[in-house]
This record gives sequence, structure tokens and C-alpha cells, in this order.
Amino acid sequence: MESLRGKVAIVGAADTEIGVVPQLSATQLYVNAAKRALEDAGITKAEVDGLITCNSFVEPYMYHAEMIAEYMQIFPRYCLNVATGGGTTLAILHHAAAAIASGMCHTVLITMADNMLSGLSRDRAIEAMSTAGHAQFERPYGPPIPAFYALIAQAHMHAYGTTSEQLAAVAVACRRHASMNPAAQMRDPITVDDVVNSRMIASPLHLLDCSLVSDGGAALILTSAERARDFPHPPVYMLGVGEGHSHEHISQARSLTTSAAKEAGERAYAMAGLGPKDIDVAELYDCFTPVVVIELEDLGFCPKGEGGRFVEGGRIELGGELPVNTHGGMMSHCHPGHPGSMFSVTEAVFQLRGACGPRQVKDANIAFVHAQGGIMSTHCSMILGKEVG
Repeated sequence: MESLRGKVAIVGAADTEIGVVPQLSATQLYVNAAKRALEDAGITKAEVDGLITCNSFVEPYMYHAEMIAEYMQIFPRYCLNVATGGGTTLAILHHAAAAIASGMCHTVLITMADNMLSGLSRDRAIEAMSTAGHAQFERPYGPPIPAFYALIAQAHMHAYGTTSEQLAAVAVACRRHASMNPAAQMRDPITVDDVVNSRMIASPLHLLDCSLVSDGGAALILTSAERARDFPHPPVYMLGVGEGHSHEHISQARSLTTSAAKEAGERAYAMAGLGPKDIDVAELYDCFTPVVVIELEDLGFCPKGEGGRFVEGGRIELGGELPVNTHGGMMSHCHPGHPGSMFSVTEAVFQLRGACGPRQVKDANIAFVHAQGGIMSTHCSMILGKEVG
């Protein structure tokens, strides 16, 4: 396969208001994010010839990308709706990069949003949480989504001695970063004790081990590296990308403690010609705290089984060895469902632009972004850089 390294750049990035946004429907959030990204890139919608979305859970359409194009009166020659759970964001970027590199289109708008907090009733939210499992082998036993991730946490604890306090360190780091982000949904500092003493959701996961439920959206503009320098902001180049897909249902997983993030990361590193030690900042999918621990291991930032110890002592906080989720992540910034990891990409772009104020990572040149969907099922890793060379 021909490498995409350095052939495509992000030239526009924007977030909507997040948290509780009852004045905007899911569709309006998509469009709001798109308009902000177009403005950030300094272009008009007439210059967009590619559009990719992910269908809204709250306000779905059969042909979602075409519907957004119709709503915005954009007439693209490349139009796609992608759905791979939480890993959708980076899979979408992968598709967009391939389309640009192959000449299918020149300027791609990616927009994702949802209003999971204000748009879902409690009953519908519970239904969604309880119907994710396999109809024959999982749902009859009644586990909601947190229970599946609790299973993963228990397995890691059993195999490697990981503790609840170590898992809590992930939430504490995210909240510390969110406290420096005026856009974050939850900004009040928390401690390890706060996490482990919060209400039990699914043992060993407490309330503060779980991500938020939010409204919000984000959008990106991608174009070829050759054209990227003609835009207002310094381009952020795609240096490496890789995917890994291991299962759909957790009962069919090959392992509960090693995920397909390993393959995704290896492919991204190989394309970029880089390794874990080259990464300045990492934006990792954090729907539940044990996910970050396992991702850090599988992506090569620490040996397998060492993730719990790696997150202790501020090593993943600003000023530490590897700042993780500098915007607050889905634990504290926001999590509107499938679009959750879009904010990881926009944060990586803002970090590489040096535009993050008090949460800015000093001399950030290389960012690693990882997203996963399902129950540790489908993974995509991406390495972004300020320079191609």
C-alpha cells in the first residue's frame, strides 16, 4: 500500500459549544461545527468538494452525509457517512486522506456532532446502554456498556495487579487538564480519593471512572500538503495512520487485556517512521479509565502490564513524561457519543499550533491520537506533526 505520510494536512479545526446545548439540535450542531471550521480555514463552502459525517444517534438520517450536504447546500463529488463507533473519527480522517491523495477530491470537510445529553430521554439512554451486547450471548444477562468495560478492568487487575487508585489517576489527570480549559464541561479539580469514593457503577468502575454524557460537535478541513500552505494557519500534517479491528462483541474478543490498538499503533508508527519516544502529546480515547491504561501499553508507551504504574505520579499530566488528553478528554471535557474523539483531533491540532494557553505542551511538534469503538473492538491511530520532514 502506498504511504499517506505527509501527503495530507489539516488546515481547519473547530469545536462547537459543548456540555448542555439545548438550543441546538444535533443537525444544527453538525452545521455549526462545519461553519466554524470553514471560517478557521478561511474558505467558503463552495470550495468543499468532499464531505464525510457520522450519523447522529439522536437525530439519524438514512443518508446522513447527503442530508448535511443538502442542508448546507454543498454539492460534493465525494460524500460518505462512516460508522465504526467511537473509532469513527480517525477512520473518517483515514478515508479523507486516501480520497485526497488519490485525487478523488481536493478539500474535505469532516463534521460530527450529537446532543446526547439534552436530546435523549432517560429511558432511551438506558435502552441504548443495554442493547449494545450480542443478542444471544450477552444481552440475556443484562450487562450495560459500563459492565463490559468493568469486565476489561477486572481482567487487567487480575493479570497485572492494577488497582482502583491507579485507574483513578487517569480521571484526575484529565480533570486537571480540564481545569485549564475554559470550554470543558467539568472543571472542578478531583483527587484519587474522590474517584474511588464516588458511586459504584459496575465494579470496579466508579462514577468518576466513567466518561461524561454531552452535547457538542467538532469539524475539520483537510487538503493536500501542496495546497496546505495557502491557508491562514500553519498546516498540521498527517504523518502516519493505522487501523486494527479484532471483534464486534466482547464475548468474542481474543483478549481482554490486549486490544487491536497494538496493530493500529504499529501501522501508524511504521508509516510515520517514528516511535513512542518521539511523541510529545497523546490524545487517547478515554470512555472509561482502564481504556487509557490498556491503550498506553498497546501503543508502546509502556510495557504490557505496566500501564497502572505508568499513570501514577503525574506522568501523564502536563509537565510529565507524556501529557495525555490535554483538553480534559471524554472524562472531563465532553463526550457526545461517536463524535467524542473529534475533540481529541482538534485538541492535537491546537497543541501543534501552540494555541492552548495554560494547557499548552511546551515544544509540541508530534501528537499521537487514538480512537476506539465498540467494546475495545475497532481502533485507529494517527500521528500528526508540524513538519513533514
